[in-house]
Amino acid sequence: MDDKNVLGTALKACNCSPLTGWYRDGSCKTDSSDLGMHTICAVMSDSFLSYSKAQGNDLSTPKPEYSFPGLKEGDYWCLCASRWKQAYEDGMAPFVNLEATEQSTLKIIDLEILEKFDSKNRF
Repeated sequence: MDDKNVLGTALKACNCSPLTGWYRDGSCKTDSSDLGMHTICAVMSDSFLSYSKAQGNDLSTPKPEYSFPGLKEGDYWCLCASRWKQAYEDGMAPFVNLEATEQSTLKIIDLEILEKFDSKNRF
């Protein structure tokens, strides 16, 4: 089975440095064991990282014991679809690489909403 993105085309890699994804293979692929659905390839911003930390998910602090370097503004990371949706509802959603965001995300978030946060439109 070919993995598809939210646009219906082949799923592209999100990020390999730092290595992201449920499988830690650089892709936002998922399976039934990924209860958080790490399917959104998001572009980190300082404001989102602060928001995420305040919500109890500190993505900016390095955790060497997990080989996690900590994220900084500009890094791409596979976020849980529900976390992104929460950030959207709170006015804090980060930009998204639609080509690297897995198609199952559409079960939780409408494409029209994701398109407003297309990383191609961030500059």
